[in-house]
Amino acid sequence: MTDTPARTFDVRHLQLARALFALAAGIMITFSGDHSAPVGLAVFGGFAVATALVLLLAAWLVFPAGRRWPSVLLGILTLLAGMLAGAPGLRTTTMFFVLVIIWALTTGIAELAAGIAARRRARVLGVVDVDARDAMVVGVITVILGLALLAVPAGYQLDYFVDEAGQWFSLTGITIGVGLFGGYAAVIGVYLGIAGFSPRRADIDTADPVVIETGGQS
Repeated sequence: MTDTPARTFDVRHLQLARALFALAAGIMITFSGDHSAPVGLAVFGGFAVATALVLLLAAWLVFPAGRRWPSVLLGILTLLAGMLAGAPGLRTTTMFFVLVIIWALTTGIAELAAGIAARRRARVLGVVDVDARDAMVVGVITVILGLALLAVPAGYQLDYFVDEAGQWFSLTGITIGVGLFGGYAAVIGVYLGIAGFSPRRADIDTADPVVIETGGQS
């Protein structure tokens, strides 16, 4: 039996890097009093570009040949979204909803599909792939973000008066939308952080050494 060379980086490092950028985005939005489209797109753009670079690097540093397509696809889609969000002239309310919704639905479905495929492959090999489960969870949460944003009217505005503050306030569609993205980023950051620090366990009771070795190759 030929031993598979150990990689310097593995999936947990990718998860922790993604968690860091997601938490940073969530914190920036949470503690910002401005939930306008320019601010929302600026935070989303930074989050997207940083996450995309990590995903694209992970395609070669983390995954073996033959299993790189999910990371490459997610990286390309996220990088394109981040670059569009970084264009100052396009930072409008409509752009925020259109861009984030498309990004959330496409990357969410892609990550969910990749997780399902990885879980099926693991079952055939007789092992347990917790990383596949994590990918499925992140994919589902990302799709939920897209659907939630679809339900928010971009032009919504509710003016209300707060007696204690003695002034009027406005709740707008973009405020809700940016808040939803901030909440998503916080949830994803916490989940991926926990996943990254959690111990991995292969179900070796149902797989012999040859099968486990084959599963680690392309």
